[in-house]
Amino acid sequence: MPKRFRLTRRFPVSMTEDGYRRLKKFASEAGLDEGEALSFLFENFGSVTDEDALTHRLRLFNAELDKRKR
Repeated sequence: MPKRFRLTRRFPVSMTEDGYRRLKKFASEAGLDEGEALSFLFENFGSVTDEDALTHRLRLFNAELDKRKR
């Protein structure tokens, strides 16, 4: 029996414009709304990411984060 899809949490988030556009594009291509797309990505995080690439990208993002906040 499939797991029932129930949204149990709502939380305010801050996203970059680029990140939000990419989320909307992914959701649209997958036939999901943005919340469903985020749920899918986080429920399947380990299988949809390349751990080595993730670590490298995260390092780059963190290095630029202070500049992006201004």
